[in-house]
Amino acid sequence: MPYHPPLRACITTVLMAALPLLASASPISTNVSAKPKIEVTQLLKTTHSWDGVQYRAYPTGQPEVTVLRYRIAPHSALAWHTHPVVNAAYVVSGHLTVIRKSDGKTLLIGPGDVLPEMVDAPHRGKSADEPVELIVFYAGTPGVPLAVKSEQGQPHPVQVAP
Repeated sequence: MPYHPPLRACITTVLMAALPLLASASPISTNVSAKPKIEVTQLLKTTHSWDGVQYRAYPTGQPEVTVLRYRIAPHSALAWHTHPVVNAAYVVSGHLTVIRKSDGKTLLIGPGDVLPEMVDAPHRGKSADEPVELIVFYAGTPGVPLAVKSEQGQPHPVQVAP
């Protein structure tokens, strides 16, 4: 009958043989942060649009949040339009000049800027020599268009890519 050394002796032998390998290994950090590192930066908090007009109260009924990404080609001018709902645009890249139709007041926005858009006031944006990418957050209600062309009073065609 073969002899089997006790299990404890086998484990000790394996550990003794592995010590030189463990001694040359890189240290492994076992520090675990009790609190995750989170940085929060407020980008916008406002009660009025970029031109200083205070927002009206939200409509009653079911809220509907829509977030769209716009890509605007260089040297483009958007159609004059209004927004019947509160919205804010975050500029990912490029520069856009926003123009208020009533008096021509302008605002130039660029990467990292947040624009609290006008509600029910005709305006448009113009890009310069570079494409513009915006992320726009709309706080609306079901069935209410996000934008309406100023000339015809028709919903502004928002092309949503699949």
